[in-house]
Amino acid sequence: MPGPKPNAVEPDLKLPKAVDVVVIGGGIIGASTALELSERGMSVLLCEKGQIASEQSSRNWGWVRLGMRDPREIPLMQESQRIWAQLDQRTGRKTGFTQAGILFGASGKREQGNLERWLRHVEGLNTGARMVSGALLAELMPDHRTGLDCALFMPQDGRAEPQWAAPAIAEAARDRGALLMTNCAVRSLDTEADRVVGVFTERGRVACGNVVLAGGAWSRLFAGNAGVDFPQLKVLNTVFRTSPVSGPEAALWSDDFAIRKRDDGGYTIASGHENTVDIVPDSLRLAWQFLPAFRQEWRSLRFRVSKRWAEEARQDRRWLPTDVTPFELCRTLDPEPSRRALRRAWKSAITGIPALKQAEIVQSWAGMIDVTPDAIPIISHVDHRPGLFIATGFSGHGFGIGPGAGRLMADLVSGNAPCVNPAVFRLSRFANGSKIRPDPGY
Repeated sequence: MPGPKPNAVEPDLKLPKAVDVVVIGGGIIGASTALELSERGMSVLLCEKGQIASEQSSRNWGWVRLGMRDPREIPLMQESQRIWAQLDQRTGRKTGFTQAGILFGASGKREQGNLERWLRHVEGLNTGARMVSGALLAELMPDHRTGLDCALFMPQDGRAEPQWAAPAIAEAARDRGALLMTNCAVRSLDTEADRVVGVFTERGRVACGNVVLAGGAWSRLFAGNAGVDFPQLKVLNTVFRTSPVSGPEAALWSDDFAIRKRDDGGYTIASGHENTVDIVPDSLRLAWQFLPAFRQEWRSLRFRVSKRWAEEARQDRRWLPTDVTPFELCRTLDPEPSRRALRRAWKSAITGIPALKQAEIVQSWAGMIDVTPDAIPIISHVDHRPGLFIATGFSGHGFGIGPGAGRLMADLVSGNAPCVNPAVFRLSRFANGSKIRPDPGY
């Protein structure tokens, strides 16, 4: 079964000779960056090797959450929530954004303690965050049979529709003057004395002074050809959706399953913890850097040897601007979902939320999440490649935080005062001896 189909975006047809900024990647990060830069009067070309939002930006859960984030992401996520609240009006299009609240469930004193410790990170931020149990939990999750003792409730958290959001943002960027080129891979940078002076696309060269690499799971491969190294792996997550059914408005995240209502009346459902990690050549190259994360998350990771080893082993890692690149050979990452994860999540969901027994699974898919060793993104300039900026490695948190990340990246490119302190997202943290590991906040 093919992955979800994002709203179609008609491409521009003529490649410009020169722009101020080329944004590589048409997901929510790239689209948000293009919108922000265009609104500041900069000329922007957004290049996408496939279609807008055809990979993880249309395949994620659709959550817009502050709850249970790495504490280092909280200021940027707050900025993003402010943007989401005005995004439909700003773009003139529907994104499906709704603040219906999210519950993060706990079974047992240990999990409850983790939620309570995380809650301290949002004290004084006027989020309305609170612990709920008993009748209050039942009111928010009617007739549930989850076995949860309590939950952290984030009333300002919500949801949006992944198949709508990035296309809406990209088209709004074009309304402000950006050019959108789909099925147009950027092959490589053009540099003079290490400074960016343009890009080579499969359709020709474009002069520019700045490039934003927002290529998601492809970012490490592109950057490596440009002489920029950073640790990034891919994790596969399986998701499915149901037919319309009457059920809870608030979303729920538990160990067994995660669920959120969709605009079409159905539900998007996934495992609350299970992710698949294909062992590939980069798994060995980066094993030491990812070891702390693997140790911390080993219960939720299912490692496997699959055909992806051979696929990635065959990929070129160096090429010329005249060469056909891996980005042209694979326009869309559309991996097979894990049937095991699907069955387990569905069984848990219909047990925990009996109303779902009236629904049917109508579609399932998988997406490749771009992850870093500390599970927070890179939003940064590149010291030794002036004019090159990177926004990648969002580690499964990119959809909700995407509009804020686009604003921060636009601040860095344009030289404006950053909307939040970008220091924690700097690329150089992987080379300067910084302590690199995820921080769950508890």
